[in-house]
Amino acid sequence: MLFIYLTEHTSKYIASTQRPDGTWRKQRRVKEGYVPQEEVPVYENKYVKFFKSKPELPPGLSPEATVPVTPSRPEGGEPGLSKTAKRNLKRKEKRRQQQEKGEAEALSRTLEKVSLGETAQPPSAPPGSRAAPAAASDQPESAATTEKAKKIKNLKKKLRQVEELQQRIQAGEISQPSKEQLEKLARRRALEEELEDLELGL
Repeated sequence: MLFIYLTEHTSKYIASTQRPDGTWRKQRRVKEGYVPQEEVPVYENKYVKFFKSKPELPPGLSPEATVPVTPSRPEGGEPGLSKTAKRNLKRKEKRRQQQEKGEAEALSRTLEKVSLGETAQPPSAPPGSRAAPAAASDQPESAATTEKAKKIKNLKKKLRQVEELQQRIQAGEISQPSKEQLEKLARRRALEEELEDLELGL
């Protein structure tokens, strides 16, 4: 903040200045020997003053005691872990090793089965060509069976709907069935035959 001093006999004047909000201060007359403050103090309430004056450390604690001590690495473990944490780490490691061992055993069993199954095939064929036709033949069969299963499920659902409609008509809930409902009832025999054919074909 800039202060301009005007001297007039024994008194001084501080020229008018503009405040941060844009308003103007009046020109002020001050006594001889007045020294203006270089920096306007920021108002702090008693709570702010209290927390600023509070020491960072608890009473009686020396600053040397707060210096973090680098822990020496314990034998065979992570730095700074308790006995329980170390024990838990060992257990996890052991469990992981057992899982890996079990997976390796399962893989070796499946390899034995595959190798036993391949011995029946003629050895003249290259090893890559043996696996390819088997995989190719499995895919169409599995696709066909899933397709049949879907059709059977769909037909059973339709038959169930026809039976529910028949029961509602017999119970008197539907006195005048619509054209679509009558067609649904008429298709019952055809649906049953189609379902029998698919189930026998499986």
